Amino acid sequence: MAEKSKKPQKLKARLPRGLEDRGPAAIAATRRMVEKIREVYERYGFEPVETPAMEYTDALGKFLPDQDRPNEGVFSFQDDDEQWISLRYDLTAPLARYVAENFDSLPKPYRSYREGYVYRNEKPGPGRFRQFMQFDADTVGSASPAADAEMCMMAADTMEALGIPRGSYVVKVNNRKVLDGVREALGIADDGQWLIVMRAIDKLDRLGISGVQQLLGDGRKDESGDFTKGAGLKAGDIALVVGAIEQGAPIDARLRDSKIGQEGRDELDAISKLVAASGYGSDQIIIDPSVVRGLEYYTGPVYEAELLLETRDDKGRPVRFGSVGGGGRYDGLVSRFRGEPVPATGFSIGVSRLQAALTLLGKLDTRPAFGPVVVTVFGGDIAEYQKMVATLRNANIRAELYLGNPKHSIGQQMKYADRRNAPCAIVQGSDERANGKIQIKDLILGAGLTEIKDREEYLRKQSEAQYEVDQSRLVDAVREVLVRHNVKWG
Repeated sequence: MAEKSKKPQKLKARLPRGLEDRGPAAIAATRRMVEKIREVYERYGFEPVETPAMEYTDALGKFLPDQDRPNEGVFSFQDDDEQWISLRYDLTAPLARYVAENFDSLPKPYRSYREGYVYRNEKPGPGRFRQFMQFDADTVGSASPAADAEMCMMAADTMEALGIPRGSYVVKVNNRKVLDGVREALGIADDGQWLIVMRAIDKLDRLGISGVQQLLGDGRKDESGDFTKGAGLKAGDIALVVGAIEQGAPIDARLRDSKIGQEGRDELDAISKLVAASGYGSDQIIIDPSVVRGLEYYTGPVYEAELLLETRDDKGRPVRFGSVGGGGRYDGLVSRFRGEPVPATGFSIGVSRLQAALTLLGKLDTRPAFGPVVVTVFGGDIAEYQKMVATLRNANIRAELYLGNPKHSIGQQMKYADRRNAPCAIVQGSDERANGKIQIKDLILGAGLTEIKDREEYLRKQSEAQYEVDQSRLVDAVREVLVRHNVKWG
């Protein structure tokens, strides 16, 4: 007996962890956000540049957590000549490579912005994706504190352009040179120990001074019982660090002797004067000595844009968004390629993170954009319906022909138009065709009919939602519907 042929197995459709699919509503919201950010950046004189999503891995340099493990932190592969290539970890490393490669042809200072997805080979979690969008602006070739000050001002302007009111955000500024002065005063030579100190400072907002003190000392046990080893500092050294990161605390005598620390404080004073002179107050931009920023390539001022608003997630738990953008001065990054000092500073907005925050806060329109006008097919020559579609498109109106089964009823076609979120539909049966007429169905008005209880009002609205016009008025009649509901076209 012949063996029965095995039924082929279906391939299981599944999305890799840490990634997300995005539909029309989310994409439309991103577009609106990005355009507002772009307007602010261009107002500041920045111009666009686009770099590839992949770079040689060694060009990422200090972006890698461990340069001996090229797949750790980034997605990497070897090309046919065994060179390691990685998906970009952020947008700054590709810029540094681009500037170095085109240094002689670019104006200096070089002011550019770029947007795009970045990729991180990290453990995904709630709100933590392996692919997310950033929008950066950078000034390369200027060592002036004014270049740093305008990054802070631009960050504030961008928050307000996105509808975040003054007092609901703050741009915090610190200087890595001040922190270098703290390290110098402590006499810490071990990079690993200093990294623990920096991470402890970075947790001030979440853990408070007490938690930071524990992490600077022997360590800290959290609510779950997990223990985090501390930096092992003595009580006097812990007091020095705490004094250095607290607002308004007197400067420790040991810090006054640090030349680099004083240089950092002078730069912060210059930034403060510049932003104040431009009319920015402490409800927008503040000096905050606890701001660290994680990447080790920062060499001077660092900044973070933080949302101060709180909301609740879908399970009713309180959510504080914190940082939605940041940046700083990185005078050594382009220099790696050039062998000479090249000052640079930049600011990056986490578009994906900020969009999630604005959506939860109800400050972003997440309604799906209206779809095209749908021309239904109801007997007759399909070419005549296609001609109507072409007429609308030639008038710069989004339109589509119903391409489903031509035997589908008008009811089925109207359900399709509803699912397409069409503002209106065009119907022409044999009687209308014989008389040179078309039916206009206002689907936005029609959607509200079910809520009307009064019979006379219902009949009046129904006649407004569906009516007959001469076919020669197709474009004008559709435009009237779009104007009535403030639907943009063209």
